Amino acid sequence: MSILSLVIASFIAAFLSAFLLTPLAIKFAYKFNLVDDPKKNKHPKVVHTYPVPRGGGLAIFLAILVAGIMFLPFDKHLIGILSGALILCVLGLVDDKYNLNPYLRLAIQFVCATVPVLAGIGIAYINNPLGTGIIDLSQNQLALNFLGNHSLWLIADLFAILWIVLLMNFLNMGAKGVDGQLPGVVAVAGATIAVLSLKFSADITEWPVTILAVITTGAYLGFLPYNFFPQKIMPGFSGSTLAGYLLGILSILSTTKVGTLLVVLGIPLIDTGYTVIRRVLSGKSPVWGDRGHLHHRLLEMGLSKKQVTYFYWIATIILGVLSLFLTSTFKLYTIVGVAVLLGGFLLWLTYRSKL
Repeated sequence: MSILSLVIASFIAAFLSAFLLTPLAIKFAYKFNLVDDPKKNKHPKVVHTYPVPRGGGLAIFLAILVAGIMFLPFDKHLIGILSGALILCVLGLVDDKYNLNPYLRLAIQFVCATVPVLAGIGIAYINNPLGTGIIDLSQNQLALNFLGNHSLWLIADLFAILWIVLLMNFLNMGAKGVDGQLPGVVAVAGATIAVLSLKFSADITEWPVTILAVITTGAYLGFLPYNFFPQKIMPGFSGSTLAGYLLGILSILSTTKVGTLLVVLGIPLIDTGYTVIRRVLSGKSPVWGDRGHLHHRLLEMGLSKKQVTYFYWIATIILGVLSLFLTSTFKLYTIVGVAVLLGGFLLWLTYRSKL
């Protein structure tokens, strides 16, 4: 079977699995009271006005599990990825039910990110964005026997764990504010990585990376019809953190396209970065939500939820297409440029709100 046939078949499998499983996830959420009622759960970051079930990550995880087993080699890497994703999914469902302490969630997230790294997924090197050549992170190796024999690269693997955890939290905080926002953004990011990895399709060992990216894209698009305005279910903590987890792993596997993902997800990542800095400077906890994110400011400006969602989708598509043609140096320039523009826009919105 050709790579194109595998791409189409795996996408359809993931899309249909998520599309068919999401109604069951909705029933599951109602049965076990995984429902976010804004009248009972009064929180400044909440923008929905009626009870909405959480737990969308369950359908997304199961779709990825089904399609992954069907189309990916069942090796130590897949076992590590699915094991970490399973822990993350369970964590998310428990959080959707009980609203766990953010610092407890963070600790478990580090465990989830460590599992695939111990299975051999790590960043051996990154391109030097300030010049030619690469930055070697594969020093200080330690032999390890976990799901097979391989070396543990202390610096590289620590960087990979931090990168995955960072993406989990930044996407959870900055990419799921309104109906349909998260699955659209994740689908664009997954598709971008798939297109980039297709450049190496002549090497059959690179095919699993493309397939996993396509499966991720298909699963979130299959969930989208139920999450789009007016949403029938939310991604929940599991859906948003699973997105960061998978995209982080994909950026590592796809010839270390960390810079590419930073560009594609520039809007939600930079917005969350500004939000964390603002909270810390205000003497508040960086992990407790408020109404200071970009999507909140856009809603306050008068945009509808659909318009805010379209803004995120279009911005992500533009950055995704742009990232396909940028060198490492120009990716850095683009990230800095987006940060300056977004920072100025947020300052203008803040000033405007005080008039």
